[in-house]
Amino acid sequence: MKNIALKKTWLLALLAGLLIAGGSCQKIADLLNFTISDSTNFTIPATGILTGTALNLPGIPVSSNSSSTYAGNNTTASLVQNVTLDKLSLTTVDPASQNFDFLKSISLYIASDASGSDKVLLASLDPVPTGQTTINLTPGGTKLDKYLSTGNYTLFTSAVLAKALPQDTKVRADSQFNVQANVK
Repeated sequence: MKNIALKKTWLLALLAGLLIAGGSCQKIADLLNFTISDSTNFTIPATGILTGTALNLPGIPVSSNSSSTYAGNNTTASLVQNVTLDKLSLTTVDPASQNFDFLKSISLYIASDASGSDKVLLASLDPVPTGQTTINLTPGGTKLDKYLSTGNYTLFTSAVLAKALPQDTKVRADSQFNVQANVK
């Protein structure tokens, strides 16, 4: 009987130890996985009567909050192991009544500098659904570590027009990046 009680006590202690260890492992894993959210505005110029043509916008510099997010998660850019895009949405801001009906398709590219010499596909959408003032693009699946290492990057936009855009349209791009990093 004493032997059974000893085994039960030992099993309970082992189970408690495993639960504590499992909880602390999850806490460490949470420290190593976090998100960076960035937002920027850009303007798509009026196009006149051009339809079915490609529209390539100049690069838009983005000041990312990556450096402060790294610091807040007790890491640095040099300790980042993997950055991927989780979500990128575009929302028409001005004029308020504008939707994305003027677009057939859209692709956003990310580069580490304004020249765009190292740009890669960030996200795209083809076809663009009609009647929408907010659209969610499909992430390109590229590893983005180097682009979020300095706190600044440049976005380039390429689109195919479905119809003419009679006036300049201001668009907000909201992105969410998933980061895996080591603790410093």
